[in-house]
Amino acid sequence: MRLFRDDGPLIRVGHRGAAALAPENTLASFEAALAQGVDAIEFDVVALAGGPLVIGHSLDELPAEQLALDDALDFLRARDVGLHVDLKLTTRLDEVAAALDRHGLTGRAVVSSFHLPSLRAIAAHTKLVPIGFTYPEDRYGVSKRRGMKPAIRLGTLALRRAIVTRVPAMVARAGAHALMLQHAVVSRGAVERAHAAGAAVWAWTVDDPDELSRLDAAGVDAVISNDPRIFSGVATLPP
Repeated sequence: MRLFRDDGPLIRVGHRGAAALAPENTLASFEAALAQGVDAIEFDVVALAGGPLVIGHSLDELPAEQLALDDALDFLRARDVGLHVDLKLTTRLDEVAAALDRHGLTGRAVVSSFHLPSLRAIAAHTKLVPIGFTYPEDRYGVSKRRGMKPAIRLGTLALRRAIVTRVPAMVARAGAHALMLQHAVVSRGAVERAHAAGAAVWAWTVDDPDELSRLDAAGVDAVISNDPRIFSGVATLPP
C-alpha cells in the first residue's frame, strides 16, 4: 500500500466509498468512487453479534443492504485500488486480518483506528498490513452538532498548534506507519514531524476545495473525501 506521496500528487481517497454520491459503505458507493478515479477507498468494519463482519460506520449506521466484509473484499480485489480499512470494532480483529490475507489484499491495505489495543492486535496478527492511528476521536459526535461549530473551530485551531510537538510520540506509541488526522488539526509542521518520524499523514474528511488546497500545500500525503469530484483540479499520478 502506497502511504506517502513522495514527490508526486496527493493520494486521493474516497470516504466510505463516495458517501456524497451514493449510499455510504455500499458497492454502489465504491463504484461511484472508482468512477472518479480515486487511488484508495476507505470503509468501516463492524461486527454483527453472532453474525459476520460487515461494512458500516456503526451498528446503528448500517446500509439498507448490508455488505459483508468478505463480499466487499472480493469486489475490491478485482479493482486496481488501495483499501483503507477503518476499524469500528475492538474484537474479532484476527478475522479482519485473516480476511485481508485470504483475499490477497494485505499488500494493498492500510488499517486504522482510534483504539490503540485494536491496532496492536492487528499488528500481532499480520506484519504485512501498515497501521494508521486516527486522531482525534470524536466520541460523542460533537462535530456533527451545528450549534457547536464555532467552538469546534476554535478548539481545532488550538489543537493544530499543540499537536505538532506531540506527533513523534503519537507515532511511536501506536507503532503507526501513518497518522489519519482530522483535517482542521493538520499543519505543515505536523506533516514535517510525522515524516521525520517515518509516518505518512492522511487527512479526513475534506469536501471543501479551499481546504483541499491548504492541505495539499501543507504536504499531506493523502486526503479522504466524501465527494471525490473535488480532486478533479488536483494533479494525478501518471499511469
